[in-house]
Amino acid sequence: MLGVVVLFLLIRGCGGDQEPETPHPTELGYPEAPEQQLPETTGQEAGDVPITELVEPEWVSETAQRTGVPQRAVAAYAGAAAYIEETDSECGIGWNTLAGIGQVESVHGHHGGSSIEADGEVSPEIIGVPLDGSEGVMEIPDTDGGELDGDEEWDRAVGPMQFIPETWYQYAQDGNLSGEADIHQYDDAALTAAVYLCASGDDLTDDRGWNDAVTTYNQSVEYANDVARHSEEYAEAAS
Repeated sequence: MLGVVVLFLLIRGCGGDQEPETPHPTELGYPEAPEQQLPETTGQEAGDVPITELVEPEWVSETAQRTGVPQRAVAAYAGAAAYIEETDSECGIGWNTLAGIGQVESVHGHHGGSSIEADGEVSPEIIGVPLDGSEGVMEIPDTDGGELDGDEEWDRAVGPMQFIPETWYQYAQDGNLSGEADIHQYDDAALTAAVYLCASGDDLTDDRGWNDAVTTYNQSVEYANDVARHSEEYAEAAS
């Protein structure tokens, strides 16, 4: 579930002109940034073809077999990482970080019995609980009139990468070049997540940047460590 960016700022002392000292994320219990793994690419140019066509099909198939991540989800995560590598190489996001988030957020589009169709659509649609401020969830009153999440009172996280409506409308991407961004289509959702994470963390090869990015989804230390663990496991299995 998308949350608010955590700023790792801890002011030590209170002198007038004293700069605040910023502890390393690991001092606060957050993980080191996992290795960011990039896929093998086809040489096609980002924006000219759907993101899945940026990645070698054989690499996608082998990676899915080695990691246990559904092949259609691997194609989306890898395509999104390849797209960012061409368009915003300083971000450094790897397919495995997107996969780590996808695992925690929706079990790669399989939460609640859903599955990914060949065209990348996730069905049945995945829609989270109302964000009504009850125990364990944020309080976010409705921002979209229920257009994306079907709830006119509270926002809900939507799709395989679990975006709240306001964030989706701000960052939505058309990863499969269908002419529209679809929150339930895996290529669109994965590319939107990559763009959003890069905007939130700048350099995801850096411990601070990676944690700043990932905690836009959920502020908890446990969440960041869960995503890091899955990301590391996927990178190791795929190597």
